[in-house]
Amino acid sequence: MKAWRRAGRPRYIARMTDFTLDPRLAADTVPVGDLGLCSVLLMDDARFPWLILVPRRPGLSELTDLAADDAAALWREVHLATSVMQALAKPDKVNVATLGNVVAQLHVHVVGRFLSDPAWPGPVWGFETRKPYPHHARAQLAERAGAQFAAA
Repeated sequence: MKAWRRAGRPRYIARMTDFTLDPRLAADTVPVGDLGLCSVLLMDDARFPWLILVPRRPGLSELTDLAADDAAALWREVHLATSVMQALAKPDKVNVATLGNVVAQLHVHVVGRFLSDPAWPGPVWGFETRKPYPHHARAQLAERAGAQFAAA
């Protein structure tokens, strides 16, 4: 996808200038980069390979808050993130979900699941305590994910 931008570079156009990432998402994730609509984040939880897509539009909490063009773009980006997750982690299943019970800001979880993971077959949410990656492993995984998005 040509719109891929690595995290840390200037990336917002005029209509996105009011966008602010929810502090809870910022605290639990590492930026990977940006697609046309969404910022891509890596959940800092070594138990599960986990990406989060956040549309860079202010004030969104529900899928129905998106304009029709943005809703279509979100679906394309979720599809791409699912493909990236499959290439990155080779999971048995990829779970895609929007919850928003704790963080109201619209965001989409793309979680690689394995028959052998500690929460299988239940949900990952609320299962034990998050286990952050070692810093070098987190940086390496974020870089690999970014490379997968850039190549797509």
